Amino acid sequence: MALEALAPETRNLIGGQLVEASNGSRFDNINPATEEVLGSTADGTKDDMEAALASARNAFDATDWSENHAFRSRCIQQLYEGMLEEKEQLRSIVVNEAGACTSLTGFMHVDDPIEMMRYWADLPTRYEFESELSNIPFGGAQQRRFQRREAVGVVGAITPWNVPLYLNIAKLGPVLASGCTTVLKPAPDTPWSGTHLGKIIAEKTDIPEGVVNIVASSDHLVGEVLSSDPRVDLVTFTGSTATGRRVMACASETVKKAFLELGGKSASVVLEDANLEAVLPGAAMTCVHGGQGCAITTRWLVPRSRYDEAVQIMTAAFEGWNYGDPTNPANLQGPQISRLQQERVLEYIEIGKQEGARCVAGGGKPEGKGFFVEPTLFVDVEPGMRIAQEEIFGPVCCVLPYDDEDHAVAIANDSIYGLSGAVHSGDDEHGLAVARRIRTGTIAVNGGMWFHVDTPFGGYGQSGIGRENGVMGFEEHLETKIMALPVRR
Repeated sequence: MALEALAPETRNLIGGQLVEASNGSRFDNINPATEEVLGSTADGTKDDMEAALASARNAFDATDWSENHAFRSRCIQQLYEGMLEEKEQLRSIVVNEAGACTSLTGFMHVDDPIEMMRYWADLPTRYEFESELSNIPFGGAQQRRFQRREAVGVVGAITPWNVPLYLNIAKLGPVLASGCTTVLKPAPDTPWSGTHLGKIIAEKTDIPEGVVNIVASSDHLVGEVLSSDPRVDLVTFTGSTATGRRVMACASETVKKAFLELGGKSASVVLEDANLEAVLPGAAMTCVHGGQGCAITTRWLVPRSRYDEAVQIMTAAFEGWNYGDPTNPANLQGPQISRLQQERVLEYIEIGKQEGARCVAGGGKPEGKGFFVEPTLFVDVEPGMRIAQEEIFGPVCCVLPYDDEDHAVAIANDSIYGLSGAVHSGDDEHGLAVARRIRTGTIAVNGGMWFHVDTPFGGYGQSGIGRENGVMGFEEHLETKIMALPVRR
């Protein structure tokens, strides 16, 4: 696939205007596949964030944005159409700055995420923001009651670098549909997936100034303001559990709502009656997009009675896995996002070896430029090992044997996380029965796909708080008001 020449918007969107940083500073954007500097981005300051917050607060408090449902619907539709017009530029941005493989951009990075905005465009005019409850008696008279849902206010949105365009869209969609205003801080590793949306909003929509502000910055403390500032009513964050804890702590100072979509260490349970030859080659999908996905199944649980056979099949799958240049359509794995992440993954691989796990494929980095890590398979992994407990966020898969189904379920649930998972069985009902016992927010049975814009996504335990997407994700952005008055005779 030939990519469109890069022509990104690199300025921030504040108060309806595309602007440079207040102090004129900029920071480099690096291509992780080549280590080359792609260009630079306005490096937002605390003053810029202050201006963005003031603009978002005013847009919510002083306009009818939150009440004009039809207008919001039209604006979101314009944003959808604007993204369609810029789709190839957005694809080029994501491939270059995130190292996303072109072969994956249709599903997880560009095309499908853009289509998701149509769902949010439709929601403001079909959602019932106010409804009447049944009457109740009180004080000798019937009481008439209403339930009203209202936009929570200003939303601080902080997004990561792994699937940046999708996650920016996943934050903006429900914010706009619910009637909130926002300040979005994209990850400094992938700023253009945010700033280019700012251009589309400013130039191709009627979204009022201040409703959406986008502030890219190399300074993580600039984004932390969104968690602590009292003008923010809700903070929504996607990223690591460690950072999520910090966001939650900062939000507690002003008792603001925190919606967190965090890490995972998802288990794929292969049952005794599964067809190993059909199922186990799919374990190499752990490496898709460099393993940089929170819902990827990185622990594969196989029956001890078929362990040697399973290891042989999985080793062959990892040894035959294509990775490298993200513009090569044969590849499903590109680089890690940065040298820091590459080093972090390689450190975990060394930890696994030191813990006594056996590395049967990969385990290092290839020669040449780019922040690549070899597709890596560990076997003879024990449930308590760090590589089986901690989120590595790289192309590293752990194979764990189990004795019976109770043992398999216990291993799957032995985690601080509970984001996703999978069960493989020769019988659908058998697979569903085991899936019901695994404590996780989403789970695929026999290859079933749960992901869609109307599907609430989130996890148990330290995988987060709340749900993204669907009506449930939309309602995370709403407050509930009950009104009552006596029935007049």
